[in-house]
Amino acid sequence: MKKIIVACGSGVATSQTVASKLAKLLKEKNVPCEVEAVDIKSLKHHVKGADGYVSIVKTKEDYGIPVFNGIAFLTGMGQEQELEKIIKLIEG
Repeated sequence: MKKIIVACGSGVATSQTVASKLAKLLKEKNVPCEVEAVDIKSLKHHVKGADGYVSIVKTKEDYGIPVFNGIAFLTGMGQEQELEKIIKLIEG
């Protein structure tokens, strides 16, 4: 099963909110995927086993996996486009 990591500064509020929303949206579309919220400090450790990363805080680091816009899932603006990109990655 594919795995998507969602990271924010503390790994508690914002990343949990986005991870829950993303997991719900994927489930509604019958797209199996593990979605995990983590804090930005432990991101390097978690991306090793992930297929994609949903970024809430901009970072200059390249983790070698696709990065998606997490703000879209908070605001709703551009959410469908980001969701489609994630689904393409998962199903690809």
